[in-house]
Amino acid sequence: MNKGKIKWGMLGGGQGAFIGIAHRIAAYMGERYELVGGAFDVDYDKGLAFAKELELDTKRVYTDVAALIEGENKLPEAERIEVVSIVTPNFLHYPMAKALLKGGFHVICEKPMTMTAAEAKELNEFVEQTGKHFCLTHTYTGYPMVRQMKTMIANGEIGDIQRVDAQYYQGWINPFIHESEKRKEVWRLDPAKSGISCCIGDIGLHAFNLVEYTTGLQVDHLLSDLNYLYDDNSLDVDGTVLIRMGKAKGVIRSSQIATGEENNLTIQIYGKEGGLKWCQENPTELTLLKEGQPIQILKPGNPYNAPWTMDSTKMAPGHPEGIFDAMGNIYKGMAKAIREEQPLDGEYPTVQEGVRGMQFIEKVVQSNRDGNVWIKI
Repeated sequence: MNKGKIKWGMLGGGQGAFIGIAHRIAAYMGERYELVGGAFDVDYDKGLAFAKELELDTKRVYTDVAALIEGENKLPEAERIEVVSIVTPNFLHYPMAKALLKGGFHVICEKPMTMTAAEAKELNEFVEQTGKHFCLTHTYTGYPMVRQMKTMIANGEIGDIQRVDAQYYQGWINPFIHESEKRKEVWRLDPAKSGISCCIGDIGLHAFNLVEYTTGLQVDHLLSDLNYLYDDNSLDVDGTVLIRMGKAKGVIRSSQIATGEENNLTIQIYGKEGGLKWCQENPTELTLLKEGQPIQILKPGNPYNAPWTMDSTKMAPGHPEGIFDAMGNIYKGMAKAIREEQPLDGEYPTVQEGVRGMQFIEKVVQSNRDGNVWIKI
């Protein structure tokens, strides 16, 4: 087994790509990874120029995923890339991940994992067959207080779950959606690149993931009502999904046309004995509600938190941590898996979360298409 820093590559994420910057900061944060190469841009010359800016070995810059796999596998095992991050548009996730797994690489992938649930199930089989580790970057699961929320619910501190309410509101698509020509410029509104859903597939999926992650329950039935705004727009930009999780019921609301909203992801879980609330725009606070008691605000870095919440916190109490830190915790969990250090359950999202996510997207679209009916997942 290799030792030392994990040799890491990227597909996409080149010059000007915010998500690429986020992944690089996250990987560097724990000092466990070393970026050594990749295929950073569909335009090889741009990718090469970007690699030079990062002072990478230009011999490790490739034209595409096939060239990366071939080139790296020619190197001695101790020198070659061990894990590759896929930070490209949705339609490339599945073929790239499949090729990398077959080529002998661990994979870190942006969500949604694939374009269809069938592809997701097939990718799950490839992970099992190859024995490689697969991480899906549902970044919000890396926040310390989300992990504290998960721990408190698992410990029964709010009792049996009765009600779930999750929302993710953005307004970023408003400047584009109202003009036909502008809509054509947005790849997330192109089914060939984005898949069968825009809003639910992009941000509603995060809310769904957090519901299942924090509660430990699975959504078993859903009913959806999606909004497309215009007849010539084939992908949803807003939606409401009623959910059932055994006896617990709730709602997932997501919108990309919530004018003025930035990244308003909020999750509220209510149990028989209490409630918990967390908001991504104020991520260092977890609100605990108890009948007849004052509202409590829990914050990271304090000894009343669970051990893995503390392990997920990098700064002393009172120093805010954000999205880069959350993704850094996911990279940290994946590093433990690669180095066979036995990460805790939930330290990084796996291929199974990817399968659940694609099933959710497809059932939401189907429920809306069939006349807003209840469907079993």
